[in-house]
Amino acid sequence: MAQPYLHEHVTCVAAPATWLSGPSGQLRGGADGLYVDDRRVLSRLVVTVGGAEPVPIQVSRTGAASARFTAVLPGLGDDGPDPTVTLERHRLTGPRGGTETITLANRSHATLIVDVAVAAGTDFATMGAVKDGSTADGSTVDLHDAVEATGMRVSVEASPPPDAGPLRWRVTVAPRSSWSVTLRFSRTDAATTTGARTASPLRVEADDRRLDALVRTGVEDLDALRHSDGEDVYYAAGSPWYLTLFGRDSLWAARLALPLGTDVAAGTLRTLARRQGTRHDPDTDEEPGKILHEVRPADAAHWLPPVYYGTVDATALFVSTAADAYRWGMPAAQVEALLPHIERALAWLAGHEGFIAYQSSTKGLANHGWKDSGDGVQHADGRIAKGPLALCEVQGYAYRAAVDGAWLLESFGRAGAAGWRNFAAGLAERFRAEFWCPGGYPAVALDGDGVQVDSITSNIGHLLGTGLLTPGESTRVAGHLSGLRSPFGIRTIAPSSAGYNVLSYHLGSVWPHDTAIALLGLVRDGHRQEAAAVIRALLDAAARFDFRLPELFAGDDGPAPYPASCRPQAWAAAAGPALLTALLGLDVDVPAGRITFDPLAPSPVGAYRVRGLRIAGGELDVSVSTTGRPTIHGGPSGVAYLMADGSPVADFTG
Repeated sequence: MAQPYLHEHVTCVAAPATWLSGPSGQLRGGADGLYVDDRRVLSRLVVTVGGAEPVPIQVSRTGAASARFTAVLPGLGDDGPDPTVTLERHRLTGPRGGTETITLANRSHATLIVDVAVAAGTDFATMGAVKDGSTADGSTVDLHDAVEATGMRVSVEASPPPDAGPLRWRVTVAPRSSWSVTLRFSRTDAATTTGARTASPLRVEADDRRLDALVRTGVEDLDALRHSDGEDVYYAAGSPWYLTLFGRDSLWAARLALPLGTDVAAGTLRTLARRQGTRHDPDTDEEPGKILHEVRPADAAHWLPPVYYGTVDATALFVSTAADAYRWGMPAAQVEALLPHIERALAWLAGHEGFIAYQSSTKGLANHGWKDSGDGVQHADGRIAKGPLALCEVQGYAYRAAVDGAWLLESFGRAGAAGWRNFAAGLAERFRAEFWCPGGYPAVALDGDGVQVDSITSNIGHLLGTGLLTPGESTRVAGHLSGLRSPFGIRTIAPSSAGYNVLSYHLGSVWPHDTAIALLGLVRDGHRQEAAAVIRALLDAAARFDFRLPELFAGDDGPAPYPASCRPQAWAAAAGPALLTALLGLDVDVPAGRITFDPLAPSPVGAYRVRGLRIAGGELDVSVSTTGRPTIHGGPSGVAYLMADGSPVADFTG
C-alpha cells in the first residue's frame, strides 16, 4: 500500500502526541488521527449537525499544538441565502492526547433546535502501519467513554455530557447566542511526560519580517517537539512519522538550535549515552561505542527493532555536539560526566580501517547516512552505489569529532588528545587522495571497491567548517554548492544526474536542515556572498510554507510540497535559529572566555535585533545595523565580546 500523503493536513503537535486532519477538521482515514507514543488514539472523528456535515470555509493554526476550524451550515437559520449558523472547532494537543471544543453559533433571528452528533472511533494502529498503508481495512472500535485493546487504554470525556445518546446532544440555541461542548481524548495507559514545557525566549525583529516569522514558528515547533527521557529533554525528530528519539536528527536539531540554550543538547547527549552500544548485534546493528539511530515504543515498533543502531554518522555527531554545547556554556561537570561515552564513541570511529564506512544489513535500512532511502546514494549515471560505502560527509564529521574529542580530553586533563589529532590529520590526507573527483569536487562516497560515487550532491556542503578541507578546497566546494542552489535552497543532487527528480526523497529535493548545515559551513569558511544568497533562498521558501518549513520539498519551481513530508520536523524547525547564528557570524567559546561576532554585511535581511540568545545561563540581545555593526545588550558575565579581528565590540551596554 502507498504511504499516506500529508501536504494538505493540519498538524498540531505536543510530543509525544500529534493530531492530524484535513482542512475540515474531520478524521476519516489515511493518516488522519490523534496519536500518542506512536499509536493511534483516535482514527475517526466526524461531527454532524442536524444529520449533515458542516461545510468548511477556513482553517488556521493558532500555535504549534493548536488549530481552529470554521464551517457553515447551509439551510439552518432563517435569514435567506447568507449563512447564519457556524460551527467552530478549537483543537489543542497535549502530551497524552488532546481536547476539541465545538461551538455552534446561531447568528439568525430564530431559535435553533438541532441534534449535534460526534462519531468517534479508534483502531489502535501503530504509526508504522499507518505509514506503510497497512491499516486500509478501516476497522475501528466506537469510542463513547473508554476502550481497551492491544495493551492500550483510550478514553473520551465530554462536558457537558451527552443527553441524546452516545456523544449526541439535543441543542437549543437562542438567536445571537452559541452552545459549546468540549471533548477530551486521552491515552490513559501511557507514562506521564516529565520534561518541562517552556516557551523559549528567542525572537528577532528584522527589516525583512519573514525572518521574524520563520524564527518564531521554528522556535514554537521546537518547543512542541520537546520530549523527555526521565528528567532529560530532547527534540523528537518530526511529526508524524518520526515523533521519537533519533540519534542523528535529535543531535543535529539540538546543535542547530544552540541559540535557544544548551539544555536540550545536554539532555539529548545523556539520553543517547544511556543507550550507547555495548555489544555486537547484527539484528540491530549495535556495536560497542556506537550511538543509536532510533528508538520506538516496544508496542509500536514496525519493521525495525525497537532500538535500532543503523546509522554511520550519529556517533561522530555525538562527540561534536558535546563539544559545541560546552562552547555554548553547558556546565563543565555535565560535560565531564559524558567523557567516558565520548571516549567510547571515538574508539568506535577508530575501529574502521581507512574510512568510516557501513555495510547495510539484511534486516535494517539500506543506507546508514542521512540520505537513508534505498536509492539515496548513486552514481551520476543513475547506478545505485554498492557497499560498503564511505560517505564523504561522514569523513568530515569524523575529522571534526576527532579534533573536538582531542580538545575535550585536553580541557579536562585526560590523556589521548595527540593521538586523536593524528587520527584527524591522517583521515584528511586519505580523503584528499581518494575522494576528489576529476571535476574538482568530492565524491558523495567511495563504494565497496574504492570507486568514487561521482554524483555532485549536497553532502559536500557538510564538509565546510569541519576543518577537513584546505581553503582552496573549501572554495571549490562552495562553488559547486552555488550550482546546486535552487531558488529555495540547496538541491540534494545536481540536475545533471541521471536520477534527478525534484519530487524524490533524496535525489533533487531541498531539505532545510541540509541547507542550514551548508550555510553555517559557508559562513565559517568565509564564503559570505554565497551564504547571503542561501539565507534569501530559505526565507523565500519559508514564506511559501506559512513559515513552518517541512522536512523536504521540491525547490525548482513553486516550491512544491513533498506530499509525505513531516511537518513540523525538528531539524527543519531548527533552521530558523541556525540562520541567526549565520547572520551574526557567531562564534561562542565560553571556556575560552569569548563570544565573537562577524555579522554578514551588507545584511541580507536589513537591520535586525535578536532577543533572548541563551549562552552560559544568561540571555543576550544583539542589534545589528544594515552595515553589520553590532550592539550588545545583557549577556553572560565573565566573557569578552569581540569582533572577528579580535577588537572589542565597540558599542556595549550591560
